[in-house]
Amino acid sequence: MAKSSGRTPGRTASRLAAAAVAAALVGTGATAFAADQPTPSAKAAVKAGAARAAAHAHAARGAGHGVTKSGDPNGAYPVFALIGVDHSGNSFSYLPDSEGSFASRMLFEEGQGGLKNGAQVDNDADGVADGLWKWDANGTMTYEPLLEPETTVVGGGWNIYDTLLSPGNLGGADGGDLLGRDASGTLYLYLGYGNGKLTSRYKVGGGWGQYTALAGNGDLTGDGKADIVARGGDGTLWLYKGTGDYKAPFEPRTKIGGGWNIFNAIVSSGDVDLDGTTDLLGRDAAGALWLYKGTGDAADPYKSRVKIGNGGWNTYRLLF
Repeated sequence: MAKSSGRTPGRTASRLAAAAVAAALVGTGATAFAADQPTPSAKAAVKAGAARAAAHAHAARGAGHGVTKSGDPNGAYPVFALIGVDHSGNSFSYLPDSEGSFASRMLFEEGQGGLKNGAQVDNDADGVADGLWKWDANGTMTYEPLLEPETTVVGGGWNIYDTLLSPGNLGGADGGDLLGRDASGTLYLYLGYGNGKLTSRYKVGGGWGQYTALAGNGDLTGDGKADIVARGGDGTLWLYKGTGDYKAPFEPRTKIGGGWNIFNAIVSSGDVDLDGTTDLLGRDAAGALWLYKGTGDAADPYKSRVKIGNGGWNTYRLLF
């Protein structure tokens, strides 16, 4: 970790913020693990960098290189930083580098040893994360805005869920929503109010315990509605196409591939390669990171995988 230069905290924060914004569109390689000092501006810098990258992706869609949707041009095809939490409890963020990979990591937060899971959320449909829901080992859920210091306690009892996922807007409002799967395999939907608070849960359905991973962040099919994918125990990947109706948020599943049990983590941070479509990431047992670029086609939503990190990604116990 870099030593402090002795500059004033304000100047150091400003320099790191500017560096993070620049890193959003500069390719430095996913395996470069140099980290900056933590500063109060780290979260703001990540949001600013993601906004720059999202503007790049929006331009690609406007140029005809991506899919087209009705309504808001950004919210369904988000560009989030990828966040990893290591075994020491430190979290790091990676911004897209405009070359189909990630820029060097930036220290995001320390003291995350008690974190059980996390989910980024876009609350204003601009395609950039505004905050994080966090769930600790005691079952307490908090919400942390990226641009404000205040943390809101959402509530307790969240340790009934073995999986939490925020795939975007599933209910029709601007705010991102949250999915939770309990030990019985029942999936529930919580609609977001846009400020980190959530409605009471709605039952989506049972049978979700058959899946070893759930992932998604935005639209995979070109219709502007958020979708998710689910991996079965045999490695089959299934697409659940979003409906936009919170009472029945998904259409019946369709099979989109096999062999996905080579990955010990599957996660989506949105549009990684900034081409205007939503992508998927997989980490294998050797710690390599693979990118599946989105196509926007429901029948075949991903291109063949591309390795974007040769190793080292097993340093993270959580990726979101």
